[in-house]
Amino acid sequence: MKPRHIIIVGTVVVAMTVSNAAWGKTAVRADAASATKTLTRAIPAAEQEDLLSLLKLNSEEQLHDALYNGQSLAEIAQSQNVNVEKVINLQVQELGAQLDQRLAAGSLTEGQYKEQKRELTSMITDSVYGR
Repeated sequence: MKPRHIIIVGTVVVAMTVSNAAWGKTAVRADAASATKTLTRAIPAAEQEDLLSLLKLNSEEQLHDALYNGQSLAEIAQSQNVNVEKVINLQVQELGAQLDQRLAAGSLTEGQYKEQKRELTSMITDSVYGR
């Protein structure tokens, strides 16, 4: 499996779960097979449906297979004639809401929240384009 595939899928998994490791200095490493299997479990059901609907995919398996086979979310969107910015905006909106919830629940400090919010769009954009 190419390192690019591992990074793309791993980043999506990490991004969608908004784990502290994604924002901290700790590197998240996983093999592609494990990461792609984790992808659909890590994304809350409503957000999966939003992403699948936006990408015009019929199942989680289609998304899983495309990512596993090396396509980035941007490439999937482009192949479905979907504006990539819509994918980025959807993920930024969903992850922003998760950050808001984590701040309200006290699982993030104000400083962590601000840092993560500041990096959110850039991180998602890089993830979507497989950088």
